[in-house]
Amino acid sequence: MPLNLQDKKKSIGFSYAWNGLIEMVKKERNFRLHLAAAIVVVLAGLLTKLSTVEWAIIFLAIGLVLVTETTNSAIEKLIDYLKPEIHPSAKVIKDIAAGAVLIAAVTAFVIGCVLFIPKLYMLYF
Repeated sequence: MPLNLQDKKKSIGFSYAWNGLIEMVKKERNFRLHLAAAIVVVLAGLLTKLSTVEWAIIFLAIGLVLVTETTNSAIEKLIDYLKPEIHPSAKVIKDIAAGAVLIAAVTAFVIGCVLFIPKLYMLYF
């Protein structure tokens, strides 16, 4: 059965989104670092046997960081496209977007500490 027009549009939309993620992995070093950190956190979660609620919190934190990093990269690329020359306003926009990533990363780090420190303490003491 052939795809109808609606299904084809959904497929194309997913394809564009997937291409964007591939672009992030290939070209954005910070995104790769966040992905690596996420893998370490997931492995730590498996080792410490997180509860279902703890897993949900961890995945929300990981998602928050990856979404803000992706948004930051999109904003940076848009500013570079619209204003390729150095401009004070362009710098402020980029700095604010980077600040959002910092907030997300610090939040994720605090969540990780709250969830993992007690488990690691119980494991070793």
